[in-house]
Amino acid sequence: MPVAAKICGINDPVAMRTAIEGGATHVGLVFYPPSPRAVTPAQAADLAALVPDSMSRVGLFVDPTDGEIDAVLAETPLELLQLHGSEAPGRVAEIGRRTGLKTMKAIPIASASDFARADGYLQAADWLMFDAKPPKDMTDALPGGNALSFDWQLLGGRSWPLPWMLAGGLDAGNVGEAVRLSGAATVDTSSGVEDAKGKKNPEKIRAFLDAVSSL
Repeated sequence: MPVAAKICGINDPVAMRTAIEGGATHVGLVFYPPSPRAVTPAQAADLAALVPDSMSRVGLFVDPTDGEIDAVLAETPLELLQLHGSEAPGRVAEIGRRTGLKTMKAIPIASASDFARADGYLQAADWLMFDAKPPKDMTDALPGGNALSFDWQLLGGRSWPLPWMLAGGLDAGNVGEAVRLSGAATVDTSSGVEDAKGKKNPEKIRAFLDAVSSL
């Protein structure tokens, strides 16, 4: 089965068009103001308008209020809401019910014991994402997009009743090994296709998607 790819943190039309032309299955828009990749609802609407119906538009939120979600959805069509904060299972389920959209809960991973947190979301979310947990002493850490990886072998042999994505420090050079060790069917990158935080490089996007398509 082909491996699917999500390019997250897109904040300019060139990066969006490159992701579309390169064969990404998901494109991510960040609605978390502290992030250098953040977009406003109006900016997101312009970017989302470029996306064909065959692709999934993902909105990344961190502990959002109902009002924050509604303000985005009033302008921007999305298919999947990525919840990257400390949202409890009940809150994830509530967001899904309120919006009628699919939800994906990000689970930060540093060691094997961290996977246990996913169990609480199996009845609440539609997707899981496993991303690298930033160390406590990391300054200016974001909920995701920190160019950090975790030990992909920790995922080997595990399975869940929900589809899931692998994230955390993935780039064109390591995504093949990451898929081989983890068994991921969908991979996500943001920092791995950037020259600096929030500055996507079209050539790196193309190289990442080419690497994924060759798996």
